[in-house]
Amino acid sequence: MGKCDENGSGMGEAMQLAAAKQRYAEHMDSLRAEGLLDDQFSELQQLQDESSPDFVEEVVLLFIQDSGRIIKNLTESLEQKPVNFKQVDAHVHQFKGSSSSIGAQRVKAVCIKLRMCCNRQDQLGCLFALEHVTREFEVIKGKLQTMLELEKQIVALGGTPPPFTDKL
Repeated sequence: MGKCDENGSGMGEAMQLAAAKQRYAEHMDSLRAEGLLDDQFSELQQLQDESSPDFVEEVVLLFIQDSGRIIKNLTESLEQKPVNFKQVDAHVHQFKGSSSSIGAQRVKAVCIKLRMCCNRQDQLGCLFALEHVTREFEVIKGKLQTMLELEKQIVALGGTPPPFTDKL
């Protein structure tokens, strides 16, 4: 009876791992299909190896932390009277760069719009664009946090998350 239990539980774990990998693959496919992440993210994943097994997680968490700080700085800068558009532009440039480096495609695109409003010194336009940037950031933040949770489930089951592919 012990052998059957071992085999049964082994099959259960294998099925759990396969299901977790499937959920992860579907989640990553949706990130690509929704235009949230681009090829830069797969390049980021390729930098992770045995010597830095948590590289992607560290970069993602740093992106989330830095982005929250940058959004706060942008909000404060746009509330100043008069607005220092040079300072706003510096924050937007930083946010666009970090979004681009992680592959957060939609955040990067909205940063470009925010930067254009900043160049026109359009405070109202900047405020609307900042709202849009904030919404896009919240979407990618939630999706990236889900991705990290799914990766942890796969690792806990003894597997390795499949790479983010360049296919659509």
